[in-house]
Amino acid sequence: VMAAGCGTTSTSASSRDDVSSSATPSVSMTQAGNLASVTPQCTASDLGAWLAIDQGNGAAGSVYYPLEFTNLSKHSCTLGGFPGVSVIGRSGLQLGSSASRMTGSFHTITLAAGATAHALLRYSDVTVTTMRGCSPVFTAMALRIYPPSQQSSTNAAFSFEACSHTGPVYLNVGPVIPGTGTIDG
Repeated sequence: VMAAGCGTTSTSASSRDDVSSSATPSVSMTQAGNLASVTPQCTASDLGAWLAIDQGNGAAGSVYYPLEFTNLSKHSCTLGGFPGVSVIGRSGLQLGSSASRMTGSFHTITLAAGATAHALLRYSDVTVTTMRGCSPVFTAMALRIYPPSQQSSTNAAFSFEACSHTGPVYLNVGPVIPGTGTIDG
């Protein structure tokens, strides 16, 4: 089972060789040392975002899912940092608080056309079902996902119980890392 975004339902995994990691953006240099080109940041329109539901792994009131980002553009682009994630209800409005960031450092990665990177998304079902002020509802229909450092979003279908009020934080997200996420990491 997979939740898909951007109209894509493909689950094809790309090779980890298509993703490179560095502490700085990817830059091409000419022989003379002049700046030839800088790899652009990945935008929401470059990416297909999807939640690998079948790769979820639960622990003590939480379920961890790989939040996958596949480069659907015809060019390489970079991702570095934490995506913004919130839940959208059937009304199209946000449900509850946005995801908070997990601890951890990150590096900028270059994502080749067709390659996939991921971030770990933690869903706390215990927060939704027991936290005072949550007011749980079953109307969540998608995740609104902002690629790191971007102001435009894309959506990934995902239906689950969510808090209807802001306050309790029931989603946490880690930094984007190279490769397709699996149960094993």
